[in-house]
Amino acid sequence: MAVKERVGLVVSDKMQKTVVVAIENRAPHPKYKKIMVRTKRYKVHDEENKCQVGDRVRIQETRPLSRTKRWAVIEILGNAPDV
Repeated sequence: MAVKERVGLVVSDKMQKTVVVAIENRAPHPKYKKIMVRTKRYKVHDEENKCQVGDRVRIQETRPLSRTKRWAVIEILGNAPDV
């Protein structure tokens, strides 16, 4: 069985060892065919607290780590611009 991986954007890093990653899914509406953007947010384990808001990250499904955490950060693809 293949391991699930996703690429998304970090939208919150206020928790310890946890970040919230938003993943956009673009799909046409079944009837009207307009492209719709749906966003799903995942709680993701970040062991070293390296992720910051705005980073693009690759996440992978893991065993349950807490009540809501089932994903872990594999790598940081792009860093957020420093403001």
